[in-house]
Amino acid sequence: MASLEEIASCISGYDPDALPVAKAQEFIARFVPRVATVERVALRSALGRVLAEDIVSPIDVPAHDNSAMDGYALRGSDLAESGPTRLRIAGTGLAGQQFEGAAGPGECVRIMTGAVMPEGFDTVVPQEFVTVEGQEVVVPPGAVRPGDNRRLRGEDLARGRPALSAGKLLRPADLGLLASLGQAEVPVWRRLRVAFFSTGDELRSIGEPLEPGCVYDSNRYTLYGMLQRLGVELLDLGVVRDEPQALERAFRTAAESADAIITSGGVSVGEADFTKQMMARLGEVTFWRIAMRPGRPMAFGRIRSGAHEAVLFGLPGNPVAVMVTFYAFVRDALLAMSGATPAPLPLLRARSAMALRKKPGRTEYQRGVVSRRPDGDWEVRITGSQGSGILRSMSEANGLVVLHHEQGAVTTGDWVDVLPFEGLV
Repeated sequence: MASLEEIASCISGYDPDALPVAKAQEFIARFVPRVATVERVALRSALGRVLAEDIVSPIDVPAHDNSAMDGYALRGSDLAESGPTRLRIAGTGLAGQQFEGAAGPGECVRIMTGAVMPEGFDTVVPQEFVTVEGQEVVVPPGAVRPGDNRRLRGEDLARGRPALSAGKLLRPADLGLLASLGQAEVPVWRRLRVAFFSTGDELRSIGEPLEPGCVYDSNRYTLYGMLQRLGVELLDLGVVRDEPQALERAFRTAAESADAIITSGGVSVGEADFTKQMMARLGEVTFWRIAMRPGRPMAFGRIRSGAHEAVLFGLPGNPVAVMVTFYAFVRDALLAMSGATPAPLPLLRARSAMALRKKPGRTEYQRGVVSRRPDGDWEVRITGSQGSGILRSMSEANGLVVLHHEQGAVTTGDWVDVLPFEGLV
């Protein structure tokens, strides 16, 4: 694996004291390793797992030409060029059964959705479009065109065609697709193991008495929720006091048990530096001042313990900064480590309901509430005070207003990018 120094030398304009968001993302993407162990799991256990091998369809889906709706199967060539078409009903085709009779020109077959198309028939007219007169149907002119309402053999997936690619994070639709191919088991990468803990003498866990000057640790709970969305295995090491022996014990346990370590607190200038010292002593770590708000201080690298090592993400201690840096840097890195091919998070374009102060030279993430305007455009307004310790602002928001590195101040009505929380947090 390349060293941090080697990766830094490959990134133009690298400056750990003023690192743009995009440069930090590039650095992390170059550094993180991928899991290498493949497991085979039952289809129902594959939701949220990362596909380890390409899946090639062993069959045609559907296996036969079939009807897309209830109606009457016919030959498109029998349709009259003008005026109604009269056809004799030769029988019925049901889903799961094939019409075994013989139907010639001028005849049709009553057919149900999903039923195999009778030999030589290429069109289905919906039942509500026809008039039945005894053993005949009358198709009005223009009701259907040749080839309408027929699903072709292999239309969904042809035999031998790639169905899903390795690196796909499996969603409910993917389980259905695999089931349609008769796949009872799925090859997936093993789950990534992530250890996390908070540092700081002022932190208390829920259930402990809250002494003067102390606060309850919220970061582990937001991290737990964000990590749960990624389907990783979690190791919660609790609150670790800013004391060398306790920190070393926590870092070694994490490195020996997990692929990645996430800490919150202890990486800012001016904080007690036992955490930073221990990070540097046990591994190869760089300390960044990222050109962003909130979330400027961050540590990144690897921690070692004996023959084991894990990737380290040292996040700030402020609750909002933890969430913002997680979505800016950690989420995609963990997906890549899991074997997935992460796609850029989609941004929504919305008009700002207010003026926003911003200087070029850093990326800012402001908590916002997005709603629909009467003219149909999306509109966003920030939630009020944007302090990095105000976690309530994240709870009230439904998205982050992303003000990009080179972007300046925003006036009321300007278009801005918003990262929606729906499906993310």
